[in-house]
Amino acid sequence: MSIYAHDALNGKHALITGATGGIGQAVAKLLARMGAAVTLTGRNAERLAALQEAITQELPAAKVLTVTADLTSADDRLRLVSSAEQQHGPVTLLVNNAGQYQFATVEDVTEESLAGLMQANYTSAVLLTQLVYKGMKQLGSGAVVNVSSLSGLRGSYGNTAYAASKFALTGFTHSFAMEAIKHNVRVNAVCPGFVDTDMGYDVIRNISNVSGASFEQQVKKTNADIPSGRITTPEEVANTIAFLLTDAAANIVGESVKISGGALLR
Repeated sequence: MSIYAHDALNGKHALITGATGGIGQAVAKLLARMGAAVTLTGRNAERLAALQEAITQELPAAKVLTVTADLTSADDRLRLVSSAEQQHGPVTLLVNNAGQYQFATVEDVTEESLAGLMQANYTSAVLLTQLVYKGMKQLGSGAVVNVSSLSGLRGSYGNTAYAASKFALTGFTHSFAMEAIKHNVRVNAVCPGFVDTDMGYDVIRNISNVSGASFEQQVKKTNADIPSGRITTPEEVANTIAFLLTDAAANIVGESVKISGGALLR
């Protein structure tokens, strides 16, 4: 059940990347419930179609566009923004959620894998934002939320490349926020810890391989080590993103909001 009014985002157009993942789906459904027209993108056309159907079954009047795209491609980024604007008008809300996870120590990182992860988690988000920001500046309003991670605030074993890419996204958030607010465009980030998604469990599985514990044991330990006693749900991340996109967060600028059950306090 949404905690937000069904018309909280009426007249807004939200572009959500990585829409077929656990967090992306939760964000897409919530923003549609709040009245926003949504453009959803990802690399899997079948999953996008299924998500669109799920939203329109719940909300027959919802305005939903899906665009299959690889955001590491300049042509795909241009096509995505053009299609979104033609269908729903200027993009006023952007959620940079697309990303990849990679477990690798310094010894295991290759130049190719490092470049690929930075392209997926950082460079593509910056370049897509650049395209959308042009329209936001013209309108004199907008909001951007980048989905970073606790790994964008601290390092951990085997996160040489992944943490670097998320630190970069967090740094981009802070710096871009200072530029964009001059045009009434707010930029923030969310930094989830472990989330109940496929990617979240991939991380736990890699930790179990290092620790020698079984996957089930590692899941139990991961939950027990969090002060709240559990990992975060995708819906909890979506609720925080939605808040940052609303006018209720009008003076929240350049923040990195942790959603981790108290796993990182600073």
